[in-house]
Amino acid sequence: MEEHLNHSASSAAIPQNIEGVVESEERDPESNSLIQPLLLKRNRTLSSNPLALVGAKVSHIESLDYEINENDLFKHDWRSRSKVQVLQYILLKWTLALLVGLLTGLIATLINLAVENIAGYKLLAVVAYIDEERYLMGFIFLAVANLLFTTVAAVLCVCFAPTAAGPGIPEIKAYLNGVDTPNMFGATTLIVKIVGSIGAVSAGLDLGKEGPLVHIGSCIASLLGQGGPDNYRVKWRWLRYMNSDRDRRDLITCGAASGVCAAFRSPVGGVLFAFEEVATCTGECGLFGEGGLIMFDVSTVTLTYCWMDIFPVVVIGIIGGVLGSLYNHFLHKVLRLYNLINQKGKIHKIFLSLAVSLFTSACLYGLPFLGKCTACDPSLAESVCPTNGRTGNFKQFNCPDGYYNDLATLLLTTNDDAVRNIFSTNTSTEYHPLNLLIFFALYCILGLFTFGIAVPSGLFLPIILMGAAYGRMLGIAMNSYTNIDQGLYAVLGAASLMAGSMRMTVSLCVIFLELTNNLLLLPITMIVLLISKTVGDCFNPSIYEIILHLKGLPFLDAHPEPWMRNLNVGELADAKPPVVTLCGIEKVERIVEALRNTTHNGFPVVDDGIVPPVGLAVGATELHGLILRAHLVQALKKKWFLKERRRTEEWEVREKFTAVELAERELKIEEVAVTSDEMEMYVDLHPLTNTTPYTVLETMSVAKAMVLFRQVGLRHLLILPKYEAAGVPPVVGILTRQDLIAYNILNAFPHLKNPKSREKGN
Repeated sequence: MEEHLNHSASSAAIPQNIEGVVESEERDPESNSLIQPLLLKRNRTLSSNPLALVGAKVSHIESLDYEINENDLFKHDWRSRSKVQVLQYILLKWTLALLVGLLTGLIATLINLAVENIAGYKLLAVVAYIDEERYLMGFIFLAVANLLFTTVAAVLCVCFAPTAAGPGIPEIKAYLNGVDTPNMFGATTLIVKIVGSIGAVSAGLDLGKEGPLVHIGSCIASLLGQGGPDNYRVKWRWLRYMNSDRDRRDLITCGAASGVCAAFRSPVGGVLFAFEEVATCTGECGLFGEGGLIMFDVSTVTLTYCWMDIFPVVVIGIIGGVLGSLYNHFLHKVLRLYNLINQKGKIHKIFLSLAVSLFTSACLYGLPFLGKCTACDPSLAESVCPTNGRTGNFKQFNCPDGYYNDLATLLLTTNDDAVRNIFSTNTSTEYHPLNLLIFFALYCILGLFTFGIAVPSGLFLPIILMGAAYGRMLGIAMNSYTNIDQGLYAVLGAASLMAGSMRMTVSLCVIFLELTNNLLLLPITMIVLLISKTVGDCFNPSIYEIILHLKGLPFLDAHPEPWMRNLNVGELADAKPPVVTLCGIEKVERIVEALRNTTHNGFPVVDDGIVPPVGLAVGATELHGLILRAHLVQALKKKWFLKERRRTEEWEVREKFTAVELAERELKIEEVAVTSDEMEMYVDLHPLTNTTPYTVLETMSVAKAMVLFRQVGLRHLLILPKYEAAGVPPVVGILTRQDLIAYNILNAFPHLKNPKSREKGN
């Protein structure tokens, strides 16, 4: 099964494979009956794959119910709520949001303290060996320590919580998009993510802790919302208000925003990141200076620029877009290669992580020996240049007194300190262009081969370091033609590469403004981000979209494909199997048969022989609504059976069910036992049916339906016929998330990919 998923997920990311499949298959004969509401005869069946790669397991993916299920129980529960209960609900949401932010900030501080001190003592020991000219022992100590930290992170992820590997942001994007990603927000995942992030970052790998912090914040939000881990949930009465997917989604969005805020000290940027991309301590903190991920304060720098400075800013934006798309392209290839290696088992995953760690240690330790020693500026105090122990921009490394090694300043330190060093202002002669080129090339290679191993990892910091390197190189080249400081060029380079790879604009702009604490950077930062994103969009999708496709997660894009306007939802319905409907008062045997023989999660409820309130007093067909599979299973489990076919009273339903019970989705039909006598009984489905499902006419375009489906957060969208007549069913079909994925539609309607060729053929 795992190989099947990897094949399908890979093919989903490579649309050119569609043509070969289309040419090899024969078209269905054009033999459709007259009663089918077809607008275009199909070529094949609209298929979908409900499997995706979550962590290391192939999981069955389902959609979430962000739509309000307005059945009789929900309406009664809502009407019966007093003003006090409404106030409790509002107070609970604000309290949980406050706790999410507080706990995320505390855990971020813990991670930062641990990383700064562990990595700090490790590097101090290495420097001690270098001072004694015991270079081989210095490398052995560094390599062994890094291997040990990497082993801890990799073993935890591989053996205990595979979903903790990677940044977790693509899965969070999918969850907020409406995809239920199993085991992504559990307590085990949270613990492994915290410990694994400390180990991976302390090992000096080319990754950051900002992506994991977003995942950590989301895990905290999910656990608080559901009252704790699955096996030890707190059954507080107040928590019943958070039992819907909508409330849980809102809380997880707060968790993602708090993670970005904790990582970058950017509260506004964190909120904007949560909306755009997915929907601390101060003072001395460890051996390497201030706490927090990055705090680059250039508010004291006098920033002036003129029209001549627009040219290098535009160049930075173009370079960022091109390099960002190239990075996405090559990272896609590396991830596919790693996928083949990871299929061989857990040992191969661990050994791959250790191999990357050993290569990283060799590069970080060996390359500074290629750098030349540079004399310190006489105006600098001896305590500032050179330094070897604590934070500083002038690392002595193997140089004599009074000299520093600029390559060691960037490599033989923590990633956070490397960012602070390369972002430093008023240091126009500190870094040699050749050494910056070596640093840039190294981090391009490490960034490609480190992301994808079985450890918690973030993409922000590697991309920031790469972008800052080429930004500073351009600043050196333009030094005599511009008034902008080289450190600010490094900031613009980092922003451009992030926009070129991740395709974010508004949130990135605010994050960098809050990092730099300088509002004068706003105009040129906006220009750089817009240019980089525009250039990158010309080549390939964002890196997170690429990862989503590789994992096979059915993510709905914000903008439909242009060819989707040439297809109607009625044509999609015809390409699917016939819709399964249930009666308002249905036989138990029929319900069990529908649940066992299909995988549908929603069934239209239709009543025949209804006398309409207006019009002729003849029997009509009524679409009562939509009932979920989980509610049908609950009815069977509760043995809510009737010996005769009749409508139940409202009090009968409230005695048997509660709104909290209907929110549970854990039960399966295989766990419910029904006797042969019970098979002949009936179930009144009216009280459990959502009487206000979203519906569209069969003539609506797929593009319009997709926008509605995504913006409202639907799980099912009913398709109604355009004409009402005898023999015409009240429901033509049901659209789900899988039906609106572009790859699945093109498999069924290949001519849509190239409409011009179709017109020529006709």
